[in-house]
Amino acid sequence: MDDPRPDAPVLGTPHSPGEPNLAGPRSPGEPGPGEPGPAVTRPPIRAAGAVLWRPGDGRGPDGAPVPEVALIHRPRHDDWSFPKGKLERDEHALRGAVREVEEETGVVARLGRRLPTRVYPKDGRTKYVDYWAARAVSSARFTPNDEVDELVWLPVAEAERRLTYPLDVDLLREFAAGPLVTRPLVILRHATAGEKSEWNGPDELRHLDEPGLAQAGTLADLLFAYGPGRLVSSATARCVETLLPYARRTGSEVVTDRAFTVGVTDAGRACARLLDLAVATEGAPAPEPLVVCTHGEIVSELITFLCRELGEKEPDDPALDKGAFWAVHVSASGDGTTPTLAALERHSC
Repeated sequence: MDDPRPDAPVLGTPHSPGEPNLAGPRSPGEPGPGEPGPAVTRPPIRAAGAVLWRPGDGRGPDGAPVPEVALIHRPRHDDWSFPKGKLERDEHALRGAVREVEEETGVVARLGRRLPTRVYPKDGRTKYVDYWAARAVSSARFTPNDEVDELVWLPVAEAERRLTYPLDVDLLREFAAGPLVTRPLVILRHATAGEKSEWNGPDELRHLDEPGLAQAGTLADLLFAYGPGRLVSSATARCVETLLPYARRTGSEVVTDRAFTVGVTDAGRACARLLDLAVATEGAPAPEPLVVCTHGEIVSELITFLCRELGEKEPDDPALDKGAFWAVHVSASGDGTTPTLAALERHSC
């Protein structure tokens, strides 16, 4: 369970919705180059959580359901807040956010766009809490316990009045200001596959090495935070193998595409194909996540192209390490056709 210092000011610069989280190998929420950080020497506390939502009974001016968000009451602090908690040892924030939501609410969630990270001092240390918008997809009966004794679902305006801490109110407003439904477009670089110079067969048949197999297993867990998706791979063994654990877990098929295959494609062809896959009929985003596994020679071009196409500034360094991925969260624009970029984040496994 999380034990925040709610009255502490936000330190550092949290990532706003739509702002790239250029985390690279660092943990999500850790200050990046040029970002001020609290002057403490003890190891930071890592935590993750979500603004969990579901469609409510009410309707907005556009006819869409008005969301309800989940708030939890903790008897120890006698407060109302969002589900969140400390990460377990070596746990990734994506996995931790989904786990904490389910443990505290009984709800299985799918993560959407990244919300600002909250940073504040706690017991002489710095605490980083990474947040996502999260859609409820299924739930068990909520069982009160000593840590969380109440769970309520409230419209945003009512939830704002119920929340105990100003930091949570600000987070709720960030959630409400952005798009409700987004689709993750995941650009993934294949896991490690040894050295090309040491492989004697055709390059397309080069397999993952032992560390790469471990990365593929970890990726299955991380990508599952977004739910089952459409899986598209370069037509090489190392890219297909990177997706296989995730495909088996979700029951999805891996479809190979020469447009993302090094040696038989170029950046222009890959970018055009990505745009085709990113939208469904009439230019509207398709509902399920899209995961494209490709090569280091292509990933930078893809993410740069996608940002430009969606009208956002591309990251200064779009490259990925092996086994890392970009998650580009897109939503329908105001006219309901052209996708827009709602959030951008990078993760390593």
